[in-house]
Amino acid sequence: MTKDEESTNDEFQMTKEARRTNYRKRPAEEQVAGEAEASWEETLEVSVSKLREEPNDGKRVFDLQERTARFGEAIIGFAKKIPLSPVNNRLIEQLVGAGTSVGANYCEADDGVSRKDFKNKIGTCRKEARETKFFLRMVATAEPSLKPEARNLRREAKELHLIFSKIWRK
Repeated sequence: MTKDEESTNDEFQMTKEARRTNYRKRPAEEQVAGEAEASWEETLEVSVSKLREEPNDGKRVFDLQERTARFGEAIIGFAKKIPLSPVNNRLIEQLVGAGTSVGANYCEADDGVSRKDFKNKIGTCRKEARETKFFLRMVATAEPSLKPEARNLRREAKELHLIFSKIWRK
């Protein structure tokens, strides 16, 4: 390995470690008082409702693109409720990654250029939905107080997994 390659590799490792460290630590400036946090929640609810095409009114959505988007939003909201700790930080990362990629992969599948491409992306949706179920179970184990909400999200992840499995088998 040349000196330039070693230098580049060392820089990559340092930046990767710095990213990992910076992500896990929240500076005191970011810790917001309860009053500011409440206004953030109100702003979030308003902005999220603007993004949706139609109000839900508690009815089940049959448009998979919208349903997977709402599922991703629900996962993000749930992840914000999980208290930070060394164990939970890793679970949060994995849960948000898997839960939001279900919708992203469905969008890619919907725009697939061939039947093979479509089937491949739907298979990825299946895997991500199953992985989301797994991490919701782990979060419920790590934080028993969040078990009821995790159970509801796990039910939705299971339904999405079954839907994508049926599509994939066709």
